[in-house]
Amino acid sequence: MALTLRVEYAHQRKMRTRNTRRYRAAHWPIWIWVFFLAPGPLTFELFERGGSVRNLVWLGAVLVLTGVAALFGQLPGAEPAPYILRFTEDRPNPLYRRICYTFAWNALLNFALLNLAGLVWAAGSGQWRLKQIYAHGYTPLLLAILALGWFGALPRVRRSTQGEGWERRYFYGAVWSVTAAQTVLLILWKALAKNHTTDLVKLAVYCAVLAGMGVLAAFGVLPRTRPILPGELMIAD
Repeated sequence: MALTLRVEYAHQRKMRTRNTRRYRAAHWPIWIWVFFLAPGPLTFELFERGGSVRNLVWLGAVLVLTGVAALFGQLPGAEPAPYILRFTEDRPNPLYRRICYTFAWNALLNFALLNLAGLVWAAGSGQWRLKQIYAHGYTPLLLAILALGWFGALPRVRRSTQGEGWERRYFYGAVWSVTAAQTVLLILWKALAKNHTTDLVKLAVYCAVLAGMGVLAAFGVLPRTRPILPGELMIAD
């Protein structure tokens, strides 16, 4: 059955003028995870060897810093009230939103691309070099993504919130695609034997999940991936 692009209209969305405490608290773990993943090689050690004191120290720092930011409404979703209300309004994008979503893009793109590179290398050579790929590739990619964020070249990180109705769908589409693909890859990594045939299977399935979820997101089938067309008011989740 052919897919058609599903859309939402701003004036049909339920108006929310305040964020409840539960809503604000529910967003805190998201940003804990985003910033906890920021030091990529340290995160790689966590999945490789089960963590260390350094992981615990970094987690403690992230908990404190993001907790303070959430308390003062300086995390997306943790504000006392929604920041974006009008879809077409050319409003400055606050610095905390730009920083948070830049690091969120890093958590999505950096790990997804490096794992893809590791899978391609293993499928082509029969050898795993994922640790070396992370050691040499993570920081350059991080710096590139931070630069894109600084210049406002990433969705939800632009200097204005005017395009939020479309930009949010690119972000959540990436969240759905990368999270699903990474989860499936982890399951396959644990469940399958380590040989060249299963390396090919992992690569094929990983790419298929990325592509499949990307298509669903592109047509607005997945939650929060529908474009919000101009109307009266909107709430940007």
